[in-house]
Amino acid sequence: MTQATKSATSADKLEVSRRDFLGMFASGIFAGLVAPAILGEVTPVHAAPSAQGGDIVPVVDLPEAAEGEHPVKRMMQDLQRALEKPMDQRKWGMVIDLRKCTGCNGCAVSCIQENKLPPGVVYRPVLTETTGTYPNIARRFVPRPCMHCEQPSCTPVCPVNATWKRSDGIVIVDYDMCIGCRACITACPYNARSFDAGRFYGDEEGGERQAYELIPSPEYKEDRIRTDGSSPIGNARKCHFCIHRIERGELPACTLSCMGRATYFGDLNDPQSLVSELIGKPNVMKIKEELGTKPQVFYLV
Repeated sequence: MTQATKSATSADKLEVSRRDFLGMFASGIFAGLVAPAILGEVTPVHAAPSAQGGDIVPVVDLPEAAEGEHPVKRMMQDLQRALEKPMDQRKWGMVIDLRKCTGCNGCAVSCIQENKLPPGVVYRPVLTETTGTYPNIARRFVPRPCMHCEQPSCTPVCPVNATWKRSDGIVIVDYDMCIGCRACITACPYNARSFDAGRFYGDEEGGERQAYELIPSPEYKEDRIRTDGSSPIGNARKCHFCIHRIERGELPACTLSCMGRATYFGDLNDPQSLVSELIGKPNVMKIKEELGTKPQVFYLV
């Protein structure tokens, strides 16, 4: 076999391996997205409003919890149970198992897709932490959404009260009120806020804005289309736990798309919920807990 033939064969094998990897990656993402439908026997949206939880009702009917069942099913059951309570009796929280996170960035990608985020706006980056001295080193990946603190440092500095904490614990931003002063971005010790400077992917490529950039964002159930001179351009933006999803009985996009099942979401006020069970473990930590912000995102280490 000639050297040229060997090189061509090696290139072909490399291309096949790349296709195999991408196929497995896509299959994992797809499996994460469809798992609730498979496990939960999805039924059509209910028409009757909830008497206590507003006009939002869960979209699926699920059987009773069973020991050892899939965590997605259990989290959806927890979510439905929480939505039956008044808003001020819920307390949304997230648990991230750093032992399971592989750094695939699937949660970050799904968040961008779900909320139609533009360049420069990231709600859930995955940070890389390296420890040790060569050759004895270790690396772990740390997804970092908004912490939705009980005592947020970002809300009191807003001069127009455009950001505040809801009674269920979610910290939000009112795009119509925000003046883009960025005081909240400076005040957040977790760097969990971004500024929407009005950039578009199409602009950066020197061409026209793409059709996918003109799709309305479901954020806060407002269906806004990003256009020059209007919100959310010029506003501070942040993770909001996918309010538009959880209030219709669906898990946040990052939770559902996690291939390693490293992210958990639910009602911290419910002692039977999966997240309440997890935060009771001895290997739980919070980021910068010493600041007194009381973050509601917990990490298992």
